[in-house]
Amino acid sequence: MTAALELHGVAKTYPPPTTVTALSDVDLVVEHGETVAITGASGAGKSTLLSILGTLERPTAGTVRVAGADTSSMSDSELSGVRAWHIGFVFQQFYLLDHLTVLDNVATGLMYRGMPAGTRRERAAAALERVGLEGRMRHRPAQLSGGERQRVAIARAVVGGPAVLLADEPTGNLDRANGHEVIALLAGLRDTTVVLITHNGEVAAAMRRQVQLQDGRVVHDSGAAA
Repeated sequence: MTAALELHGVAKTYPPPTTVTALSDVDLVVEHGETVAITGASGAGKSTLLSILGTLERPTAGTVRVAGADTSSMSDSELSGVRAWHIGFVFQQFYLLDHLTVLDNVATGLMYRGMPAGTRRERAAAALERVGLEGRMRHRPAQLSGGERQRVAIARAVVGGPAVLLADEPTGNLDRANGHEVIALLAGLRDTTVVLITHNGEVAAAMRRQVQLQDGRVVHDSGAAA
């Protein structure tokens, strides 16, 4: 079986006027079903790495594969398709639409699938049940706690059944108790590969694998072969 995500010799350099090398010669293979924490100090390259894993940015050099498919020669529209069908995203900010119900916020995760509105809502309801919010479907985001809003964001990310979920500091705006609930939810997602960025040691420890970046390079990988 092919890996969920593969990076081989990946580098990313941002051009002048401020030339910055964010990643240098990164090799990383993430298998299906793994939960991985990407750690490191600010400026280590974590966000750039997550963006490249999610095909939001193209590397300056190297190869990125998603489910075995080489993305380097894909057009922007093809990459959009990869993201729509294979990758879900969760961010520190919840990015929920205040004028929509929780149910309709989650249903927006299927907007580009060409599904009828009724089907989108049915799948959104199932995703909300999966994150324990079946009793909040008709609420608006402002009526929810921070932890509940992040769970809505997770439901929106998984509603399309992506193989990979990428999360950027998903507990950054939550208190400790809500943060624990969200991380337990992410760590327990079945049949989903989870890769998240975090500065929090407890969050990193909840993932089965920890990868540390320093100055754009992988300096530690608990899942690397001996």
